[in-house]
Amino acid sequence: MTKQEFIQKVASKSGLSNRDAGKAVDAFLESVTDALKAGDSVNFTGFGKFSAAARAARMGVNPRTGERVHIAATTVPKFSAGSQLKAALK
Repeated sequence: MTKQEFIQKVASKSGLSNRDAGKAVDAFLESVTDALKAGDSVNFTGFGKFSAAARAARMGVNPRTGERVHIAATTVPKFSAGSQLKAALK
């Protein structure tokens, strides 16, 4: 599902116009991004939890050359599914 398809689905389920639903989806995504940048997590009970996780520096291997390369430490987004979401997919 693309972002536009998602916006149309939100618009039809909520009774909003496509423009208003697009603004709502954009605001949601921006709010989650801002919270993760600030080091917070966003928890929706039953649905899941968005958080930021620190990934340590490590050594990797270039598969073409076999050369060992250093991969720098970074922070990555993480999503953990909640119990209701897991049950809905079974």
